[in-house]
Amino acid sequence: MSEKKHIEDNGEEETERGHWGHKMDFLLSCIGYAVGLGNVWRFPYLCAESGGGAFLIPYGTMLILVGIPIFFMELSIGQYTQEGPLKVWENLFPLLKGVGYAMLVCSFGVGIYYNIIIAWCYYFVFASMQNPLPWAQCGHSWNNNKTCHVLVTRCPANATNSTLPPPTTMMPTATSNVTNVACIPLNATVTSPSEEYWNREVLKISSGIGEAGEIRWHLALCLLLAWIVIYFCIFKGIKSSGKVVYFSATFPYIVLVILLIRGVTLPGHLEGIEFYLTPRWEKLADANVWASATTQIFFSLSVGFGGLITMASYNQFYNNCFRDSLMVSLINCGTSFFAGFVIFSVVGFMAKTSGRPVDKVADQGVSLAFIVYPAAVAQMPVSQLWSIIFFFMLITLGMDSQFAFMETIITAAVDEYPAVLRSKKWLISLIGCSCMYLFGLPCVTQAGAYVVQLLDDHVAGISLLILCIFECIAVGWGYGAFRLAKDIEKMIGYKPFLYYWWIICWKFISLGTLLFVTVFKIVGYKPSSYGGKAMPAWADGVGWFTACCSMVFIPGIAIFKLFTANGSWSERFRELTTPREDKYGDMQMSYIEYKIRKHEKGGLAEENV
Repeated sequence: MSEKKHIEDNGEEETERGHWGHKMDFLLSCIGYAVGLGNVWRFPYLCAESGGGAFLIPYGTMLILVGIPIFFMELSIGQYTQEGPLKVWENLFPLLKGVGYAMLVCSFGVGIYYNIIIAWCYYFVFASMQNPLPWAQCGHSWNNNKTCHVLVTRCPANATNSTLPPPTTMMPTATSNVTNVACIPLNATVTSPSEEYWNREVLKISSGIGEAGEIRWHLALCLLLAWIVIYFCIFKGIKSSGKVVYFSATFPYIVLVILLIRGVTLPGHLEGIEFYLTPRWEKLADANVWASATTQIFFSLSVGFGGLITMASYNQFYNNCFRDSLMVSLINCGTSFFAGFVIFSVVGFMAKTSGRPVDKVADQGVSLAFIVYPAAVAQMPVSQLWSIIFFFMLITLGMDSQFAFMETIITAAVDEYPAVLRSKKWLISLIGCSCMYLFGLPCVTQAGAYVVQLLDDHVAGISLLILCIFECIAVGWGYGAFRLAKDIEKMIGYKPFLYYWWIICWKFISLGTLLFVTVFKIVGYKPSSYGGKAMPAWADGVGWFTACCSMVFIPGIAIFKLFTANGSWSERFRELTTPREDKYGDMQMSYIEYKIRKHEKGGLAEENV
């Protein structure tokens, strides 16, 4: 029996490992983990480009078929075993313990570049304290005065120099009426002040990933600040991070409401929202749209990284994980939909002031967060305030997810060696944060944006889908979907609504959907690109290597265990595919028995009084 089990047998598990201080600590941590940066900058763009309102049909379908079932499954196995992502597979299906290691590698890789994005946000918060905003106008040392223009009108084909209006030199605002706007030939290259500020000043971006250039020390310092903040929020484990989320998980919603109120008062907001919601039903016949909906649901709910298993492992055994799964999943997807109104009300304003169609202004990812939205904010009254609020919201969104990534890694290490490491969580946190800071330094060079894009495409791409396929195999077929359903009933005291639906999903539907999407993405694979430029073949090879760093653990650990186990090959295989019978949940009474005993103790206490 392991040290962990020995501790449990002596009744000290709860004190040693710890539980959430309050039910809301867990719920807010889950919401903060699931609701991340992608909800704000990726979903609205994806919805608009994939059929507008019609995209909600595949999105909702994949939420039901894949998102909620796997989310529910991860919360359940974490809560039942009270173990992190390494030990949980040792208990459920030892042959696939490599799934746990793959989860850790994915969390480690994403945690590295995720904090880079948070560091960029810190930089913009500090830059927003200048008056005027440095990306509001051209004429700075980093601007190319031949291509940089605030507002642009393309010249008519028959225009002459005598008919051209003079270029505007003042930054327009939401209430200004600018009529004399620079007229630029149709084939001329034009860049915005925010685009040049981002590429030429903040990143000082090189011509390609092969030219690393110098470390951008202002970004390195912001990255250091980001890791220092993360460390002091997690060094005491869930006791510290569980309290921080009361602010970090709720603040973004307050800001989103404020930004929406501001957005719908701007001219052009209706055009942006109309572009976001207008259904284009023909898109439903495109398989790419269904694949995009699956991957968005998948990554939006943050399944597969081990964070949900980790957070659920600190729950009380009789917590209603079924209710929590439905609640968090629906809040997460509702947040994505709501954020679309916030983003596209401002994008519509941006399109109106720049004289461009909405679809030419809307963009995703880094461009939306650090070029398009800052440019729009710069045109608002009190632009410094709106800019600080927006980027601080992004910081809080990113921090919650980062808490979970780090807690996953730390919990896995502590659960493996509890006698040595459990009292030294602060040291493990310090070592982890320091190492990930050093690994993140290539992302703050002049080629850093390319590196972040490469990691985003591969670390949390196809490898994560393959990881979750094996997760479904391990639980649905190895451990047994019916057995898991019985475990859930033992914890919550009743059969979950649509009891057999969850079993069918874990064994067939979710697994089949993931297989379809994975094959589809492999067949339609395109090399990584940034700014419309494809990266060289060697960089794509590096990306695949990082993806394999997680996937290789699944067959690798299985082979290692088969060769090191005792007995004949058939005995080894039987041992490694048999769930352990001394899991934490196996040794607990059922919810109904727990309630009866609690009631009896309450009655005895009243009699004694």
